[in-house]
Amino acid sequence: MNAPVKIETTLKDWETDQEVRWCPGCGDYAILKAVQRTLPKIGADPANTVFISGIGCSSRFPYYMETYGFHTIHGRAPAVATGVKLANPELDIWLVTGDGDGLSIGGNHMMHVLRRNVDMQIMLFNNEIYGLTKGQYSPTSRVGTPSPSTPRGSVDAPANPCAFALGSGARFVARGFDVSKKLPEVLIAAHEHRGAAFIEIFQNCIVYNKDVFDDFAAPKGAEDRQLWLEDGEPMLFGSEKTGGVKGLRLNTDTLSFEVVEVADGDWQAAGVRVHDTKNRVIAHLLAELPFGPYPMAMGVLYDDPAPTFSDGMIAEREAATKGKEANLAKLLQSGQTWTVDGTAQDPV
Repeated sequence: MNAPVKIETTLKDWETDQEVRWCPGCGDYAILKAVQRTLPKIGADPANTVFISGIGCSSRFPYYMETYGFHTIHGRAPAVATGVKLANPELDIWLVTGDGDGLSIGGNHMMHVLRRNVDMQIMLFNNEIYGLTKGQYSPTSRVGTPSPSTPRGSVDAPANPCAFALGSGARFVARGFDVSKKLPEVLIAAHEHRGAAFIEIFQNCIVYNKDVFDDFAAPKGAEDRQLWLEDGEPMLFGSEKTGGVKGLRLNTDTLSFEVVEVADGDWQAAGVRVHDTKNRVIAHLLAELPFGPYPMAMGVLYDDPAPTFSDGMIAEREAATKGKEANLAKLLQSGQTWTVDGTAQDPV
């Protein structure tokens, strides 16, 4: 497959004439702007870009991007996106889904697009609620979440989107949140990855699950509650202003992380782990770190490219057609054929 030709655009080139309609204060507005700011940075071409969504608040996204797009049906966006990629592998595919759309009715489709490693960027907006259908609990809602469907609080154990993606065989898994200034960096890294790139984006539902992510996303004290990962860099968080720099050390006996204090900036003496995006085991541990005792792991958790599904399909197609003539008429007249004589009459 040929490398895409980069062109020069601005944010305005990606904005449509459609009125953007989400609830005032919805985190989707911030994600939309982050994407529209990111695409010019990567040299994307609107004529070669497709946004494909399922059903939900997040799935209005294609209307607000000046690109090609499909607003498909509930949970089936991964299947449609796979078809689009196979029909035209040169297209740059962005899949937009939510925690309900992508992990409930669409969980099976999501698993297969990840294990097949279809080349696309998958943005899963996680607001831990069903926003479009008026606030029912979703697969990612926390235990105790009150909703119209769980008035006494949800008793379901929530799904972990990043752990799900890793378990499904994803080769790129990352996290960010709607108003983070670092979200474009995560999107750029996902776009640079060839294959299925899965990004969980925490998104504030202002109406039905307001400020549920403030425990780690609120600006005040964020240094102590967010661990932004960078390949080849130590896993550090906190600051001297907020009680000191800390880090994550791997206990090899229990194969679990421990929070350690870092004195005088000497993270090596404290045994702080250096992040390796190609280490799948470490990615699993980071994805499942319980928030509270640990910070929320953000950024690129895992990035280890592998052959893509579309590359395999193209190679198979080329091998099957090598040295053969594309002649439909000849094909239809080959093998056992016969002619029906239109003059014959039925027996009396």
